[in-house]
Amino acid sequence: MSPSPPAAKFDYIIVGAGSAGCVLANRLTASGRHRVLLLEAGGHDRHLWIHIPLGFAKLFDNAKVNWLYASEPEPELNNRSIIQPRGKVLGGSSSINGLLYIRGQREDFDHWRQLGNAGWAFEDVLPYFRRAEDQERGADALHGVGGPLSVSNVCEPHPLCEAFIDAAEATGVPRNDDFNGSRQEGAGYFQLTAKNGRRWSTAAGYLRQARKRPTLKIELNALATRILFSGRRAIGVEYRQGDATRTAYADAEVILAGGAFNSPQLLQLSGLGPAELLRAHGIDVIADMPGVGADLQDHLQVRMQFRCTEPITMNDVVNNWRHRYGAGLRYILSRKGLLSIGAGYAGAFLRTRPDLASPDVQIHFLIFSTETAGAALHPFSGFMASVCQLRPQSRGFVRIKSNDPGMPPTIQPRYLTSRDDRDTIIAGLTKLRAIMNQPAMRRLIAEERMPGPKCVSDADMLTYARATGTTVYHPTSTCRMGTDATAVVDERLRVHGFERLRVVDASIMPTIVSGNTNAAAVMIGEKGADMILQNAA
Repeated sequence: MSPSPPAAKFDYIIVGAGSAGCVLANRLTASGRHRVLLLEAGGHDRHLWIHIPLGFAKLFDNAKVNWLYASEPEPELNNRSIIQPRGKVLGGSSSINGLLYIRGQREDFDHWRQLGNAGWAFEDVLPYFRRAEDQERGADALHGVGGPLSVSNVCEPHPLCEAFIDAAEATGVPRNDDFNGSRQEGAGYFQLTAKNGRRWSTAAGYLRQARKRPTLKIELNALATRILFSGRRAIGVEYRQGDATRTAYADAEVILAGGAFNSPQLLQLSGLGPAELLRAHGIDVIADMPGVGADLQDHLQVRMQFRCTEPITMNDVVNNWRHRYGAGLRYILSRKGLLSIGAGYAGAFLRTRPDLASPDVQIHFLIFSTETAGAALHPFSGFMASVCQLRPQSRGFVRIKSNDPGMPPTIQPRYLTSRDDRDTIIAGLTKLRAIMNQPAMRRLIAEERMPGPKCVSDADMLTYARATGTTVYHPTSTCRMGTDATAVVDERLRVHGFERLRVVDASIMPTIVSGNTNAAAVMIGEKGADMILQNAA
């Protein structure tokens, strides 16, 4: 290592320039009163495919912008290791995700409040969702305009999506034009975090304007290695940049915004975590906190594949050079067409049982087909639809493997370990197949490729789910907010038992939200920034 340069001093140090970290950097520097250091382990968000919505498929195996994490072998998924992509770039996972804008259900946040987290009921968090939004559809009681995060409609309908929505209606699932409106249940088109056909990450929406401020300093390719303490007070952060080890001090607070994998990893490396684990890796225990890295929750998805009777899928465009170049030209000229869609074009939220109060399953409808995420599209006309359980009961963990900050942590979501999760996935696949068997969809299906006609019984469905199920990329809850003995942060996101140390990212969710998690992560950044500034006043 080269000699360390002199330590710098700031009011706030934010570790992680991701979905919440960029929000924090913007809000904490807006007044011009606070000096803020933003540390990001990745680099600039200049990669071409980051900014083209459909480009997310090109980023699954790109080590320049993706941590390329993977789970340990999952016992309930035939001991398969499941990919766990996370953004390693300005904007974090909001720069590489599928762009879908889903807040979750009102009931999710009211449940957080019922667990003892004052100030986190839906009516409490709604103002922060609205403040973040620049909603294409305009402002109303549930939506905002003028915020940093652009939320837009898909550019145009598609015949496959229309058929799916009609088929869902035929099974009793109502059409829903706003999954973030008064009710989530229904079938319709997803909205995207996009603007004029381009991805609108938190780096684009929040950081772009903030980085012009003299009170914000951004350090890229800066891997945080440990939090510095004076007793039980966080006073700074040590980080690696190139072959140098640097130190920065915070007069006010150290704020972790590294996400569900990296925030617990840094706490454990710093001496906060399960004592036995830390001692096993030669780390001095500052606080025995079994909850750090525990309670990992994620959404499992199981996809069904179909051959289409008509050449109207994305496969048909990508596999024909004339159509492919035509789609590219259309995007360049108008920012419309297939390159402007995200990881789901249309979808549905439905209940697998009539006695449920709200949907327990989400369907993502995709107008292309492929074997695995990021792989080449099939050579035939094809499309897919996936089932995702919204409120999984299975719980996993994140644990360091060594005291080397550069080594990925152990990630073990433990998918399908709960009987309820297995039953819900089976019921969801049965519901999806019923939708696909409606006349509106049936005429467009030449063949159900997977799981296929031999998959009939519940046992067959579960076998298929174990063999093919994978993540929807929504890890949460590893630094869980709560009042119980294993909760990591309180309702103001302060780490229990410590001063001037907070976690502000998706890892604080007491339970995972019912849907895609990025919108909620942005809301957490907004609300967290407000609480930090209230303390500073």
